[in-house]
Amino acid sequence: MSAAAIHPAGGEPADLGWERTLSVAGRRLRVGVRPGTDPAVRPLVLVNGIGASLELFEPLVAALDPRREVVRFDVPGIGGSQGSTVPLPMAALSTLLADLLDQLDGLTPSPHRVVDVLGLSWGGGIAQQFALQYPQRTGRLVLVSTGTGVMMVPARFGVLARMLTPRRYNDPSYRRDAGREIYVGEDPDAVDALFSRVSPVRATAYLHQLFALTTWTSLPVLPFITAPALVLAGRRDPVIPVVNAHLMGSLLRRGRVHLHEGGHLGLLTRPHELGETVEQFLDQP
Repeated sequence: MSAAAIHPAGGEPADLGWERTLSVAGRRLRVGVRPGTDPAVRPLVLVNGIGASLELFEPLVAALDPRREVVRFDVPGIGGSQGSTVPLPMAALSTLLADLLDQLDGLTPSPHRVVDVLGLSWGGGIAQQFALQYPQRTGRLVLVSTGTGVMMVPARFGVLARMLTPRRYNDPSYRRDAGREIYVGEDPDAVDALFSRVSPVRATAYLHQLFALTTWTSLPVLPFITAPALVLAGRRDPVIPVVNAHLMGSLLRRGRVHLHEGGHLGLLTRPHELGETVEQFLDQP
């Protein structure tokens, strides 16, 4: 099944590739793949924020170089993926991602033995864990609006309270209200347009993702990540205070920090500007 096209800057419909459900380690996972035009370019795997289905990444996919294969997926219980009866820790989710990549071999021209990984917000946890568990499969790492899990500099209590339930996904009026605290630095209309794409979120699946985050930290082991890493953060992000980006950049062996003037969703509300920053990093020799 083909993904619905969107219109990037310039007005032409973007090819977002195909979507289908694959059986991965006995679990049904929904995956979206935009095949690249150059199999020599490493695929890029996008790992979403808490509660978000793969549609949230559509503006970024449309902005990325068509040479590069782009892989998106719904974690268990989110979007079109089968839920789990028990919460899965970050290590198990990282293993599931590796199994998914094995399943993709043969479905597209690009090999999936080594991939670049971009993790947004909560998805940055899976990205970091994948780089730790599978260093030989990790080409480059992009950590966007993310932190080190339970051991990080936290947001203000009011912001955290807004993030404890999936209500902002399911209730547009609440999202507008909550957005005044959560999405500082972002155009409210752009945020609404992003969230209008995603699937409704079930409370159980959201709680499972919270469990994964609150039982995990990368802080003591960041120096063991060997992949080159870009830490992309918004100066006005109230969800992940910018001090966390500086902390991660100093601990990652091959890390560098790029700050922008937006907020938590800057990569998705300004995909052409910040997508170019990501592309330049991925294309470095």
